[in-house]
Amino acid sequence: MADCTAPETRQFDFWLGHWTVTANGQVAGDSRIESILDGCAVLETWTGASGNRGKSLNVFNRALGAWEQFWIDSAGDRLLLRGGLRDGAMVLDNVHEAGPGVRRERITWTAHPDGSVRQLWEMSTDGGAHWNVEFDVLYTRVMDVDRVD
Repeated sequence: MADCTAPETRQFDFWLGHWTVTANGQVAGDSRIESILDGCAVLETWTGASGNRGKSLNVFNRALGAWEQFWIDSAGDRLLLRGGLRDGAMVLDNVHEAGPGVRRERITWTAHPDGSVRQLWEMSTDGGAHWNVEFDVLYTRVMDVDRVD
């Protein structure tokens, strides 16, 4: 049985913590990102300033050699993303679900030297030729989160 100590399973650890999330200087919400299941997964718990809530479960899929995220929110919306590190940023998208009429979404998390993390969520309706920003926020750490492993 394999454990979750390989370096690739730690690639999303920069996102671990308790965060205040802002967009254009205004509070967009609160996010708590925790390592769970002996470091085999990353759990996000989101509470938006408007009251919406969501969770994501993130895991490095060894069979695919890629990170996967499953997101669901209090409106019943869901998103399945896949990807990995690109140029030092975590980039996940749903290109594997692409097809006629399927909206493509791409989320990029970039760790900054000051410890903050930018999350850029983009959407394309033309197969990725053009991208529109859906959500561009800055995560500012409130505190570190103990591992829940």
